[in-house]
Amino acid sequence: MRKITTLTLAMILLFGSAVRADEGMWLLPLLNKIGFSEMQKLGVRLTAEQIYSINNSSLKDAIVIFGGGCTGELVSAEGLILTNHHCGYSSIQQHSSVEHDYLRDGFWAMSRSDELPTPGLAVYFLESFDDVTDSINAAAAGIDNETERQAAIRKKTAEMTAKYDGLNSIRATVSSFYAGNVYYLIVYRIYRDVRMVGAPPSAIGKFGGDTDNWMWPRHTGDFSMFRVYADRDGNPAEYSPDNVPYKPKQHLKVSIKGVQKNDFTMIMGYPGSTQRYMTSWEVDERMNISNANRIHIRSIRLNLMKQDMEADRKINIQYASKHAGISNYWKNSIGMNKALQRLKIYDKKQQEERDFTAWVNAGESRKEKYGEALNLIEKAVTGRAEYQKISLYYNEAVLGSEVVRHAFIGNIYFNRLKQQEDEEKKAEILAELKEEFESLFKDYNKPTDLKITKALFRDFIENTGAEYYPECFKEIDSIYGGDVNKFVDNMFATSMFCDREKLEAYIENPNEEALEADLANRTYSSLMQKSRELRPVTQPFSDQYGKGRRLYESGLMEMNAGKKAMYPDANSSMRLTYGTVQDYYPADAVHYDYVTTIDGVMQKEDPNNLFEFEVPQRLKDLYGAKDYGRYAMKNGNLPVAFLSTNDITGGNSGSPVMNARGELIGLAFDGNWEAMSGDICFEPELQRCINVDIRYVLFIIDKYAGAKHLVDEMTVIN
Repeated sequence: MRKITTLTLAMILLFGSAVRADEGMWLLPLLNKIGFSEMQKLGVRLTAEQIYSINNSSLKDAIVIFGGGCTGELVSAEGLILTNHHCGYSSIQQHSSVEHDYLRDGFWAMSRSDELPTPGLAVYFLESFDDVTDSINAAAAGIDNETERQAAIRKKTAEMTAKYDGLNSIRATVSSFYAGNVYYLIVYRIYRDVRMVGAPPSAIGKFGGDTDNWMWPRHTGDFSMFRVYADRDGNPAEYSPDNVPYKPKQHLKVSIKGVQKNDFTMIMGYPGSTQRYMTSWEVDERMNISNANRIHIRSIRLNLMKQDMEADRKINIQYASKHAGISNYWKNSIGMNKALQRLKIYDKKQQEERDFTAWVNAGESRKEKYGEALNLIEKAVTGRAEYQKISLYYNEAVLGSEVVRHAFIGNIYFNRLKQQEDEEKKAEILAELKEEFESLFKDYNKPTDLKITKALFRDFIENTGAEYYPECFKEIDSIYGGDVNKFVDNMFATSMFCDREKLEAYIENPNEEALEADLANRTYSSLMQKSRELRPVTQPFSDQYGKGRRLYESGLMEMNAGKKAMYPDANSSMRLTYGTVQDYYPADAVHYDYVTTIDGVMQKEDPNNLFEFEVPQRLKDLYGAKDYGRYAMKNGNLPVAFLSTNDITGGNSGSPVMNARGELIGLAFDGNWEAMSGDICFEPELQRCINVDIRYVLFIIDKYAGAKHLVDEMTVIN
């Protein structure tokens, strides 16, 4: 691995002395320099090299990006992966039908031949992590114009990743850290033959549904199992019956010794995004523009979707994954706004800005270097306010319509088709298009989308100005007399993007004229055109914001030297976070213990709400007999979930929770309601990571499902 740059080393030296035990998502290449001594004080028994080594086998080789936005871990020498149930949910739904409802009934492969190939699912192993800050800075040196600066950086990053282009099994990206002050070239190896091995029924894996989401106490067995396959040489390969289970460089041992309060915990995974260095103007924007409008629009979609799901079992299966995905961030936004208000985060950010300003003004060189940072951010955020709302409405309301989103997907393929002259390649693109839409239509119900589209388009018109309408929307007045329903009815009556037979007929004989006449396609195309028209208006704000944020974070690092740990915001790169098992006090006179048990599952059962709180009879029988096997606690009860102080966010779902020896003790799957502002401001007294206990996972696999062969495949430490 390349040597660490001077700038990165300066950050290490500046902030290595003041690390909190629970706060921070740390870059693993810097583990020896930042925080490891604190981990040792808390009791970690591993060396930094055993946790992360780019040249030798280490724990990082057992951790993967699972699918598009979760984490998974290898738990056997035969490529067996554990992740969350909600991470595997779309795959479980993909394999489900009315005849084989794996969402309702669960799924367990009793032999390798029963494991289900899952097209579209892939896992990513980290190959290398190289500091390229000096090269990026050299490419941008002397460029004052922010648009030109970013263009120079994009050109340089393209040069750095060019040698990986065209390699199906490799993905290379240059990622920015500290708001563009540090850059790393990160390379992943991709395995695309991933097969579904096991999943509990949703009554276990999604127990509590939306009601319990983000809440403690929690009683959800949030896990699922998959297996990575490779060719006979261990290399990535597309699905083939000749492929064999992947032999990982490292897999995690599994400990069933259990957890106690104050035990050391460590999580490695791929957190998606945090904004810990956000300013007060950005907090206000998040609360009153992004979150408020998202909550409003998604409430419309979710309510209409749920009506049809509750009325029809087939629709319930088709829309289960969509509903879960939409509701997750909907509830997150609700909780975040409440927490931001309750914890007075806006006021805290204002105080940080006052402290920063005082520090800057105390030195002439600082004023020259950082004096404009906050002013640039304020101008950018206040100037873009209306456009932020419009952009969100474009994405959540107009593209919230499935038929319009289908047109968007179709355009990706049609544009590829236009650029291709080779007839054989054209045929391949059309075959891909057909396969894509076969998958989409499997989980599509036209009447549901019709209702949702009408409601969303009405809401868009009511809450945005005519100057922001896509050109196609103007026809609602000029042709349809202002009747949104008539416009949408005509779209659904004529468009191929909501009709499988029409689309298949078009694929057999594609032509530009028919595509341009399609009303769903015209709606999508006019939306894109309107977005392009607004880009020159919003670009100055983007430039101001980018420069302001880069200067602000650089200044914060200098201001807090030796006083406060300053890790980079999460950006989907591998991170490590450590802490301890802890309870907490969410409110006056209220105490939450750090562990939940199967007693709570039984107490929550609700015959009037089986959509969320159903308990399978098999689980009741095991509970009645207290038949927990070797997975019970010392007091004879069965643990379900536990709390730790680890710092996580979206993307960490499915991440391994490990003890001081690096053994798996649980799977991270949620944050807690009282600290939903945690992506913006870490609250050590309140912020907790919710984890499913590995003993409950193994109990469900072994005693509930009778799939003991999967447990036997793991290295279990008693």
